[in-house]
Amino acid sequence: MKAFQLHDQTGPDSLRLVEIPQPQPGVGQVLVRVRANALNYRDLMIADGRYGKIKPPLIPLSDGTGEIVAVGAGVTRWKTGDRVAGIFFQGWTTGAFRREVPGTALGGAQSGMLAEFVVLSEEGIVAIPPHLSFEEAATLPCSAVTAWHALVAHGKVSAADTVLLLGTGGVSMFALQIAKLHGARVIITSSSDEKLAQAKKLGADETINYRTTPEWDEEVFRLTNKAGVNHIVEVGGAGTFPKSLRSLAIGGQVHVVGGVSGFTSDVPLREILGKLATVRGIFVGSRDMFEAMNRALAAHKTKPVIDRVFPFTEAAAAYRQLQSGSHFGKVVISAG
Repeated sequence: MKAFQLHDQTGPDSLRLVEIPQPQPGVGQVLVRVRANALNYRDLMIADGRYGKIKPPLIPLSDGTGEIVAVGAGVTRWKTGDRVAGIFFQGWTTGAFRREVPGTALGGAQSGMLAEFVVLSEEGIVAIPPHLSFEEAATLPCSAVTAWHALVAHGKVSAADTVLLLGTGGVSMFALQIAKLHGARVIITSSSDEKLAQAKKLGADETINYRTTPEWDEEVFRLTNKAGVNHIVEVGGAGTFPKSLRSLAIGGQVHVVGGVSGFTSDVPLREILGKLATVRGIFVGSRDMFEAMNRALAAHKTKPVIDRVFPFTEAAAAYRQLQSGSHFGKVVISAG
């Protein structure tokens, strides 16, 4: 079968298309013919070495969907023909996050989904919502589950809340859709007026261009009559965290899901204490969260925002599209 592998970590051009033996399912496993994949910022970081060292050769990408073409002995949850998605952490199905969970992440600690066929545990997959195509559903395992974990599973977002989203990447777009499903007010930032206009069409209530309004935290306070926001989905990291805290309402929650501008930052303890703030790290989510989110997406017929779909053989070009920062929503790879 064909698969992409990373043999080093020098960026998207380190991807190699190779021919390797097709895997076979063992006890409690299923064989999935992969039909689509989606990219996350994490995948760029893995490819260029900013996410830590990998054990090469590594098949990358955590996100993928397909149909089951064979089942191993003892499989009871699935049958051939089922449409499924792999879960990000193969070892986190339910309950609280545990120390051993990171070692089960697809496309990093374990071999990922950018291949024609993959073998996964029957416990490590979910049924994809029937209203979504393989390409649409491929966007869900990392970004969407992260947004759901932050705002719903932990945050308990409601129609009484105001949510601040930073940028228009995959997590932020899913967070926008999930917040609006729950009736919340959404403020979103970007450096692009065009992207802000697109976010408006998806339901954003207010927008802020952080290039033309560099003190965007002050604009957040103006838009909220100095009350601040109840939830912040913090993807920016060190460069945005202080202003995020200044944008927060008393008793508000900061859901830290990424660090595009870096992970090292002084902790503004006075702001955290003075606002009785909750700052919580969000690391994707469990299978239970994924399944709960899928039920909500199916009930509302919600579809993800896709920027562009690349053919399987052009995986490196998909990486470069994400790397360019020009995307709005998710970058997807389709096997057809």
